[in-house]
Amino acid sequence: MPIEQSIALMGFVVVMTGTPGPNNMMLLASGANFGFRRSIPHILGITIGCQSLLLAITLGLGQLLTRFPILEMVLKVLCGGALLYLTWGLVKPAFAPTPVVVQPETNDVPVVTNPLSFWQAAMFQWVNPKAWMMMLTAIATYTQPQTIWSNTLLIGLLFAVLGMPVISLWNLFGASLRKFLLDPLKARVFNLAMGVLLLGSMYPLFQ
Repeated sequence: MPIEQSIALMGFVVVMTGTPGPNNMMLLASGANFGFRRSIPHILGITIGCQSLLLAITLGLGQLLTRFPILEMVLKVLCGGALLYLTWGLVKPAFAPTPVVVQPETNDVPVVTNPLSFWQAAMFQWVNPKAWMMMLTAIATYTQPQTIWSNTLLIGLLFAVLGMPVISLWNLFGASLRKFLLDPLKARVFNLAMGVLLLGSMYPLFQ
């Protein structure tokens, strides 16, 4: 890949992983609810899940969706259902009599909610509309048929090396709010706001 195209790809990765979307909204909420350390499996799951999705698209899954529009519709329904489920999991503590939101950095397990596990975060990428958009766009824009595998390897490497630190910043920002959210009322409002923003991330499904 020419150096100019590689630089453009790096910019694409930083912008796509750094802008608001389902992953970053959930990482922000996870940082506020559970801190950075307990959110590390979530961060790693996002990274690995995106890599597996990138590989599947390179192997022809993206072309399959284009050829059979019904599959694209099924995917949109699954994406919407997954986002609604995650939104409910995020706002449910706000309606609890005693919401367990901000937890100290200990090994104590929250009573109401738990951070997303590695496998949950990885599997979510397969029904994450922004992840599909990122990977499909990357393959369509930054690969050539004759060098598709080397190009795909570079795309995956950049999403791991650049993308993971970028999404971690969202989680760290959420973790910085933990003391502020010790107030149960503020914690309720925060989780409700995160739920609304997560619902807003469903917008690409209707385009």
